[in-house]
Amino acid sequence: MATTNTKVVRLSFATEGGKTFSITIPTPREDLNQAEVLAVMNTIVSSNVFLTTSGALTGIRDIKVIGTVTDDLFDPPQA
Repeated sequence: MATTNTKVVRLSFATEGGKTFSITIPTPREDLNQAEVLAVMNTIVSSNVFLTTSGALTGIRDIKVIGTVTDDLFDPPQA
């Protein structure tokens, strides 16, 4: 039985079709700051490197660092 802590950063973008497109990146740096992430997201939008089912990315919607704690309450017996 173990407890694990994980973090991801989720970058959310607006699309031409009015939908949201998200990219999730595992294990972000602890010292990650808003200015760095905004610069990267603006580069992604202006480079037009992603084409989604609802069109190209048109802007930034949201940035979240999401932490998850998982408590494993059962370890199956080893065969």
